Amino acid sequence: MSFAIGENVGPYRILEKLGQGGMATVFKAYHAALDRYVAMKVLHPAFMQDPNFIARFEREAKVVARLEHPHIVPIYDYAEHNGQPYLVMKYIEGQTLKARLNQRPLSKQEAVEVAEAVGGALGYAHQQGVLHRDIKPSNVLLGKDGSIYLADFGLARIAQAGESTLSKDVMLGTPQYISPEQAQGLKELDEGTDIYSMGVVLYELVVGRVPFNADTPFSIIHDHIYADLPVPSVVNPSVPKNVERLLLKALSKERRDRFESVEQLIRAFHVAVYEGEAAEIPGMDAAETRAATPEVIHQDLQPESVRISAGVGPGAQPKPRRRWPWVLGGIGLTCLCLVGFIIVAGNRNGEAMRTPQDQAPIAEALKKPPVGEAVEDLPSLDNVKDPQAHFERAKRLEGSDRPILAAQAYFKAGELFLNDKRYAEAVESYIRSMELGGLDIERPERAGEDFTEALYFAAAEIPIYAQLERLEKLSPDGFDRSIFLARTELFHGELETARRIITQFVEANPNHPLAMSVLAEVYLRAGEDEKAQSMISMGLENRRALSPWLSEHLNALQLQVNL
Repeated sequence: MSFAIGENVGPYRILEKLGQGGMATVFKAYHAALDRYVAMKVLHPAFMQDPNFIARFEREAKVVARLEHPHIVPIYDYAEHNGQPYLVMKYIEGQTLKARLNQRPLSKQEAVEVAEAVGGALGYAHQQGVLHRDIKPSNVLLGKDGSIYLADFGLARIAQAGESTLSKDVMLGTPQYISPEQAQGLKELDEGTDIYSMGVVLYELVVGRVPFNADTPFSIIHDHIYADLPVPSVVNPSVPKNVERLLLKALSKERRDRFESVEQLIRAFHVAVYEGEAAEIPGMDAAETRAATPEVIHQDLQPESVRISAGVGPGAQPKPRRRWPWVLGGIGLTCLCLVGFIIVAGNRNGEAMRTPQDQAPIAEALKKPPVGEAVEDLPSLDNVKDPQAHFERAKRLEGSDRPILAAQAYFKAGELFLNDKRYAEAVESYIRSMELGGLDIERPERAGEDFTEALYFAAAEIPIYAQLERLEKLSPDGFDRSIFLARTELFHGELETARRIITQFVEANPNHPLAMSVLAEVYLRAGEDEKAQSMISMGLENRRALSPWLSEHLNALQLQVNL
């Protein structure tokens, strides 16, 4: 059998399998004559369907092997064994950036160090005329000695333009990090494609999730080409304005609107992170620096070592304008819900709510208004389904000192974000609505269930520590964060912490289906399928009392157990 553990391949003895991806399998091997360990990347045999593949492989391998940079994994050798080509490269003892992010977010210093190392490697490669085409956290290696490497230069190029079925499958790169032009299959690419992918990585480091994710790769690719970028501060309100602006520029759909070079992007990132709001950002003109972006109303409540934040000092935390609570409580055995919305008619000046008459184009009308602009001049959004438009409207209403109208607009944005399964944005919109005041809601129980759904799934997308702190401040009777805290710990690499929190909650609340769902996820992640099955069965016992989304989620967990 080719490339079996213990087999000799040329001068290399295969020791263990390190991983497998769409294009190759990676083994750890030992070169006895040189007394060193190496990583051997064996390309998929399906590539051999292409009669021109070997020639292209050798040509590209030579190009990549000439890259000599302290942050690029060096290639030592390339050859073929039993018809399968392979690359031999330096073995890095450590973990990928992806694995690190699954454990915990990076600190500010760590994020900048990773960005500068990867950016330096990319900038050097671009000067040599080499594009990477597949920048992503799993291709960034973090050595135990603190070294940082960018791996897999040339693999996407080697696979590109082949005649095999696999070549056609992998030519686009990784959907979550792909540039719009690469997603469209354009052949004439330049550094802009790597700049965009690097921007996605920076977005993930800062915000806590990738900008686009969906059930299918096609949907993700579609969003990179056509969908508006989820505004960083809407997803995570701790994102500083300057960092947000450079992310918006780096992730522009059009190449000409991005940074000119990756070096310029990384310099901008360093300045934006370390020098604050007043700093002049390299590569961004004055108009771009002043560009209207969503206000960061609530600063991060986590320590600097956990998340890049705007650095608000003690005593400077902004406070909600009102303390009118949406009481956080339970509805039956279904889930944690919002009930008892405060009924308020009109705004705080006692004026009746007015219907906007201006039908100007939304994009034009939503530009930042001059001081003193009347709220009535805002366009009607009654038939608009874009949640971002409602969110921007809410911000303008809030800035015009119309908190009740703003709360309504934030609430509508939350509903629409939830419909699009943009859970983190939905949570931020709902919380901003709560912080502005109460609303007259026809079906408060349904609204509470919707918010619970958004908060539950957002906990897996981003660390929601700051959001939970804000909810605790809004609830005079106390808000038990345990379920959501456990889920965010689980999906951000803290399995045992999640287990401890949710186990304690279930012991105190033994018939709580939402808690059983999280505990089942903990058991699944730990490989304890029988315990997971027990929790799922208990959660589904009173199926009719469950919210539809929770019933569907428990059924999905059931399928995972049965796999």
